[in-house]
Amino acid sequence: VFLGNGPSGICLSYLLSGYVPYFKRDSLHPHPILQRKLEEAKDVSILDQDLEYLSEGLEGRSHSPVALLFDTLQRPDADFGGTAESVLTWWYETDRAIPHLVLGRNSPGGAWHSIEGSMVTLSRGEWMGLPDLPFKDWLKQKRRGLRNNRATAEDIAQYYQHYVMKKGLQKNFRCGTVVTSVRKVSAESISNHMEKDLEENSDPLWNLNEESMEVFQVDGFFKNMKGDKEPFSIYAENVVLATGTYDSPTWLGVKGENLSYVHHQLSALEEAVKNNSIGIMSDPVLIVGAGLTAADAILLAHHCNIPVIHVFRRRVSDPGLIFNQLPKMMYPEYHKVHQMMKEQSAACAGPYECYISLPEHHVLSFGKDKKCIFQDKNGYQKVYKISMALVLTGSNPNLSFLPNNGVDLAMDSDQPVNPKRNPIDVDPFTYECTQEKGLYALGPLAGDNFVRFVQGGALAVASSLLKK
Repeated sequence: VFLGNGPSGICLSYLLSGYVPYFKRDSLHPHPILQRKLEEAKDVSILDQDLEYLSEGLEGRSHSPVALLFDTLQRPDADFGGTAESVLTWWYETDRAIPHLVLGRNSPGGAWHSIEGSMVTLSRGEWMGLPDLPFKDWLKQKRRGLRNNRATAEDIAQYYQHYVMKKGLQKNFRCGTVVTSVRKVSAESISNHMEKDLEENSDPLWNLNEESMEVFQVDGFFKNMKGDKEPFSIYAENVVLATGTYDSPTWLGVKGENLSYVHHQLSALEEAVKNNSIGIMSDPVLIVGAGLTAADAILLAHHCNIPVIHVFRRRVSDPGLIFNQLPKMMYPEYHKVHQMMKEQSAACAGPYECYISLPEHHVLSFGKDKKCIFQDKNGYQKVYKISMALVLTGSNPNLSFLPNNGVDLAMDSDQPVNPKRNPIDVDPFTYECTQEKGLYALGPLAGDNFVRFVQGGALAVASSLLKK
């Protein structure tokens, strides 16, 4: 059973549905050592090879060796701007399929359905594609091209739905499901009448292995067409966590943050613009944060001539700031925001009207009168009257369905799971949780934050499950 039907879950479903990757004969990979290793076992599928051996020595933009391996097999010279074809060929081998269910709240595509449709992706469009169906080819069928090599969130969401249909995976997907609990139970504790039901049910998903004395019980509910909740319980030998991190926005934890004018999602600004409840003459909108969602909010406000006060903790020149890691040519709009952050501080007026940057500041409190108090690094305080506040400082996964919110599975088991600072501790070549056998974690939960790299985790899980 997989929890989450975003790109990680879709890719894993493809790999467990009998689609098996092999090295394409006569292909030439630009990495000579990898080419030699691939030629050593031409007739053995990648899933059956030693992933640690194949990925040894690979370097790139991910810390996961298997993510780098699968990425370079699909996009051999992507980091150098090349468009070399994949060195993989896919064979459909029905006897290799493993029965599975993919549970998700939304349609296939996960959080991509919750993102404003016109938003442009950070990654190049072709990096958003899944195995054996290039995103570019799909876009061409729609007679559309990529803007600046990038795609909109709406395109991505539609592509993922199309992928599931095109590859015949829909029978494995159950949308509109909410999981409330995942826990280990002994096979014996499943009552006799339940076992009787299992015996009568011919679905191989229900065949409990006699030897594995413990299984996972997955409880939750399914929302039917009328909106009623129908409860379910599923028993599985293996569970894959692929729920992403879009669930709960991070709060600052300051006084007044629960007031009605303080929001934690970009959609609140979009809504206010649509309703004309804010405009050129409004008090400024406060935007807190220095990531890409904050930048998207600034761009939207700037486009609508809405005044902005922008507060963030880091220095503008901090190398950890995402803007300092993006190529200017490919991301002109984010470069513009970075320029505004540099040139338009409260201390000195710059060329941009309707925008004030307050680097190395943090919010102390929000008042009922919509006055907000900030403090700088030297302890000096400023007060501004604002119309609304957007706290856009990231989000955290919701793992409330796991014992102790999944904290025991994290790298640091004293802290909550966080995709950047404290991911779930997994074996790098199987993605199985080190603290709980049979439980796997994929995507941001395991520290892989780009669609391009979550697919390697799916390869690792599929390889591990097929060897069990």
